[in-house]
Amino acid sequence: MSETVAVVRASRPNFLILAPLCVGLGVAVAWQQGSPPALLDTLLVFVGALLAHAAVNLLNEYEDFVSGLDLITSRTPFSGGSGALPETPSAAKRVLGAALGTLALVVLIGLYFLWQRGLPMLVLGTAGVVLVLTYTRWITRSPLLCLFAPGIGFGPVMILGTLVALEARLDATAITVSVISLLLVSELLLINQIPDAEADRKIGRRHLVITLGTRAAARLVSALFLSGYAVLVVGIVTGWLPLPSILSLATAPFALWLVWKLPGALNQPDSLNTLLGTNVAILLATLALLIVGLSL
Repeated sequence: MSETVAVVRASRPNFLILAPLCVGLGVAVAWQQGSPPALLDTLLVFVGALLAHAAVNLLNEYEDFVSGLDLITSRTPFSGGSGALPETPSAAKRVLGAALGTLALVVLIGLYFLWQRGLPMLVLGTAGVVLVLTYTRWITRSPLLCLFAPGIGFGPVMILGTLVALEARLDATAITVSVISLLLVSELLLINQIPDAEADRKIGRRHLVITLGTRAAARLVSALFLSGYAVLVVGIVTGWLPLPSILSLATAPFALWLVWKLPGALNQPDSLNTLLGTNVAILLATLALLIVGLSL
């Protein structure tokens, strides 16, 4: 494998759809408020979010390779990293360079919006950069921070940051959408940590799958999943979300099936991998349908 291919693989392109969906939620809220955002600003926000997601993936791959985690973890299609650096160790410095380069571009885009929008952009932008730089090395050592940091990054930071960048209001709809994303993305990262728990423990990580055990972590996955749908229902009932947002409840039966099946799959790798894939599909479909509901 060439070093260039290794860098691309390390960015985990198959998973980069999450950032555009979260930005799409922010754009949909802005449209729902009745103020169509400028095209250039919208494009810059999408590019910045995509680069930020790539940067955290690249840094994660580099740190996991340097720490030795990549050499002891059992990879699945949804956890354990891409495997690019164990296969091409010479690409490590290029992966680190790509991570820092993409993050530098994110900062440049952020500076443009800071110049345009002022202090609120500084707060959210700084939070995003700090999450990217600290997630793998430090945040994964703190169980609660490790649980909520991904959700905060893709929820309040990315969605509310999009709204600030597009000069839209941070209203009840925006807050509700960001909380839904926070809960569902935190659930996604938590369930994906289940297959990695033993390898993560050996290099000093302390996420909740390690500190609570897989059974308790599975219950927490269920709680986060169901809480996301509960916030969605509350948002619709209160009018914080427009009625067409009910479309996103179409994924709820699949989520309930996953919650029911998860405890029995914890010690069955093939069954667990099926659930991990289903979980990704549920999350992406829920966010996509919420974008459609907000846009109608």
